[in-house]
Amino acid sequence: MEPWIALTIFAAAAQTLRFMAQKHLKSTSLSTGGATLARFVYSAPLVAVLIVLYAAVSGQALPVFQGGFWPFAMVGGLAQILATMCVVALFGHRNFAVGITFKKTEVMLTAVMGFLVLGDAVSPAGGLAIAIGFLAVLWLSDPPGGQGRWIDRILNKAAGLGLLSGVFFAISAVGYRGAVLALDGGDTALRAGITLAIVTTAQALALGAWLAWREPGQIGAVFRAWRVAGLVGLFSMLGSFGWFTAFALQNAAYVFALGQVELIFSILAAVLFFGERITRREYLGMGLLTVSIVVLVAVA
Repeated sequence: MEPWIALTIFAAAAQTLRFMAQKHLKSTSLSTGGATLARFVYSAPLVAVLIVLYAAVSGQALPVFQGGFWPFAMVGGLAQILATMCVVALFGHRNFAVGITFKKTEVMLTAVMGFLVLGDAVSPAGGLAIAIGFLAVLWLSDPPGGQGRWIDRILNKAAGLGLLSGVFFAISAVGYRGAVLALDGGDTALRAGITLAIVTTAQALALGAWLAWREPGQIGAVFRAWRVAGLVGLFSMLGSFGWFTAFALQNAAYVFALGQVELIFSILAAVLFFGERITRREYLGMGLLTVSIVVLVAVA
């Protein structure tokens, strides 16, 4: 198994656990912004400490920051904040598994943006796998028991939040891949870790400042909910490190396409932990996504 495949599956599993904890926070004690802040404020110090230790143990010097690093990193960080807020808000409209599925529009959008910004090309077979996944997302965007014109059922608030999260996650993926590739020196893990440490610190500061202005009570609530919020930070750090390293090794569109294995994890979470019912239509849509994953692994 190629390293980027193992890293992507690991990242998808960690991300599922993080979204589960965020869904719990959103439904019990925090706003969308507060549940999003928990991701960054608890993971930033963990990442910083671990990357310093890794550099010391491995005896590597810090990479040289080239000019393109900062724009790629900061745009990617802002887009990830907005994407996460969209997903957390989406959980209020559809069940956990389908909420995660809507997020997967990021795959096709990342393929387009990666080609336009970084010149990352997708093979015809890889494009077919991504297209199958996109059709599955369209199928799932129809809400349960939907009636009336098909276009009216597709253009609903849940679908809008899901598509918007996909746009922002695509921007963040391309930004992070560009940032890691813009570093000169160090191995892949060190370059990914340095990028992650800088981005998460900036995200915690930026979102914290926003909440201090718009929702001041949420900052204290995030720290009072440290038991669950701390898990959000831990799983976020593990998942983000997996994503960042995989982005450094492979086309971001392929990474996100394989990352759709997260849907399998989300079905288990929805049924076993949240007691949610998955409809036959939703299982069919998720099955199509599974087909796209198998095709992608076979050809990538």
